[in-house]
Amino acid sequence: MKVRIPQGGGAANMQNMIKKMQEDMVAKQEELEAREYEVSVGGGVVSVKMNGKKEVLSVKLAEEVVDPDDIETLEDLVVAAVNEAIKKVESDAADEMGQLTGGLNIPGMGGLGGLF
Repeated sequence: MKVRIPQGGGAANMQNMIKKMQEDMVAKQEELEAREYEVSVGGGVVSVKMNGKKEVLSVKLAEEVVDPDDIETLEDLVVAAVNEAIKKVESDAADEMGQLTGGLNIPGMGGLGGLF
Protein backbone atom coordinates (compact mmCIF):
# COMPACT_ATOMS: atom_id res chain seq x y z
CA MET A 1 0.00 0.00 0.00
CA LYS A 2 1.41 3.36 -1.00
CA VAL A 3 0.81 6.53 0.93
CA ARG A 4 0.40 9.67 -1.06
CA ILE A 5 1.82 12.80 0.47
CA PRO A 6 0.17 15.94 -0.87
CA GLN A 7 2.46 17.99 -3.03
CA GLY A 8 2.90 21.70 -2.64
CA GLY A 9 3.43 22.31 1.03
CA GLY A 10 2.27 19.29 2.97
CA ALA A 11 5.31 19.50 5.25
CA ALA A 12 5.00 23.27 5.44
CA ASN A 13 1.36 22.94 6.48
CA MET A 14 2.34 20.50 9.22
CA GLN A 15 5.07 22.87 10.44
CA ASN A 16 2.56 25.74 10.47
CA MET A 17 0.10 23.63 12.48
CA ILE A 18 2.79 22.70 15.00
CA LYS A 19 3.94 26.32 15.26
CA LYS A 20 0.34 27.47 15.82
CA MET A 21 -0.16 24.81 18.52
CA GLN A 22 3.04 25.93 20.26
CA GLU A 23 1.92 29.57 20.13
CA ASP A 24 -1.49 28.61 21.51
CA MET A 25 0.13 26.62 24.32
CA VAL A 26 2.42 29.51 25.28
CA ALA A 27 -0.56 31.89 25.32
CA LYS A 28 -2.57 29.43 27.44
CA GLN A 29 0.38 29.00 29.82
CA GLU A 30 0.54 32.77 30.31
CA GLU A 31 -3.21 32.89 30.90
CA LEU A 32 -3.02 30.05 33.44
CA GLU A 33 -0.10 31.66 35.29
CA ALA A 34 -2.08 34.89 35.68
CA ARG A 35 -5.06 33.13 37.29
CA GLU A 36 -5.62 33.10 41.02
CA TYR A 37 -6.97 30.14 42.96
CA GLU A 38 -8.36 30.17 46.47
CA VAL A 39 -8.75 27.03 48.56
CA SER A 40 -10.16 26.63 52.06
CA VAL A 41 -9.76 23.69 54.42
CA GLY A 42 -10.95 22.78 57.88
CA GLY A 43 -14.41 24.11 57.26
CA GLY A 44 -13.02 27.43 56.05
CA VAL A 45 -10.71 28.15 58.99
CA VAL A 46 -7.62 28.23 56.74
CA SER A 47 -7.62 29.73 53.23
CA VAL A 48 -4.76 29.92 50.77
CA LYS A 49 -4.66 32.05 47.64
CA MET A 50 -2.19 30.94 44.95
CA ASN A 51 -1.50 31.99 41.40
CA GLY A 52 -1.01 29.74 38.40
CA LYS A 53 2.76 29.84 38.93
CA LYS A 54 2.15 28.03 42.24
CA GLU A 55 3.21 31.08 44.23
CA VAL A 56 1.34 31.53 47.51
CA LEU A 57 -0.23 35.00 47.46
CA SER A 58 -1.91 34.95 50.86
CA VAL A 59 -2.85 32.78 53.82
CA LYS A 60 -5.88 33.62 55.94
CA LEU A 61 -6.55 32.10 59.33
CA ALA A 62 -9.80 32.22 61.26
CA GLU A 63 -9.32 33.43 64.82
CA GLU A 64 -10.64 30.22 66.33
CA VAL A 65 -7.93 28.10 64.66
CA VAL A 66 -5.11 30.06 66.31
CA ASP A 67 -4.63 28.11 69.51
CA PRO A 68 -1.19 28.49 71.12
CA ASP A 69 -1.67 25.10 72.77
CA ASP A 70 -2.30 23.36 69.43
CA ILE A 71 0.14 24.75 66.89
CA GLU A 72 0.41 21.36 65.16
CA THR A 73 -3.21 21.43 63.99
CA LEU A 74 -2.74 24.89 62.50
CA GLU A 75 0.44 23.78 60.76
CA ASP A 76 -1.32 20.72 59.35
CA LEU A 77 -4.21 22.84 58.07
CA VAL A 78 -1.84 25.29 56.33
CA VAL A 79 0.03 22.41 54.68
CA ALA A 80 -3.25 20.83 53.58
CA ALA A 81 -4.49 24.12 52.11
CA VAL A 82 -1.27 24.75 50.18
CA ASN A 83 -1.22 21.19 48.83
CA GLU A 84 -4.88 21.43 47.79
CA ALA A 85 -4.21 24.73 45.99
CA ILE A 86 -1.28 23.16 44.12
CA LYS A 87 -3.48 20.24 43.04
CA LYS A 88 -6.13 22.67 41.80
CA VAL A 89 -3.59 24.67 39.76
CA GLU A 90 -2.08 21.52 38.23
CA SER A 91 -5.46 19.98 37.44
CA ASP A 92 -6.70 23.15 35.76
CA ALA A 93 -3.49 23.44 33.72
CA ALA A 94 -3.60 19.79 32.64
CA ASP A 95 -7.25 20.04 31.60
CA GLU A 96 -6.80 23.20 29.57
CA MET A 97 -3.53 22.22 27.93
CA GLY A 98 -5.07 18.82 27.12
CA GLN A 99 -7.85 20.61 25.26
CA LEU A 100 -5.27 22.36 23.08
CA THR A 101 -3.42 19.17 22.21
CA GLY A 102 -6.51 17.01 21.89
CA GLY A 103 -5.18 14.83 24.69
CA LEU A 104 -2.01 13.97 22.79
CA ASN A 105 1.10 13.41 24.85
CA ILE A 106 3.54 15.51 22.85
CA PRO A 107 7.17 14.96 23.90
CA GLY A 108 8.78 18.17 25.09
CA MET A 109 5.47 19.95 25.53
CA GLY A 110 4.63 18.63 28.99
CA GLY A 111 7.31 20.68 30.71
CA LEU A 112 5.99 24.09 29.77
CA GLY A 113 6.67 26.32 32.71
CA GLY A 114 6.51 23.43 35.12
CA LEU A 115 2.76 23.28 34.73
CA PHE A 116 2.67 19.50 34.40
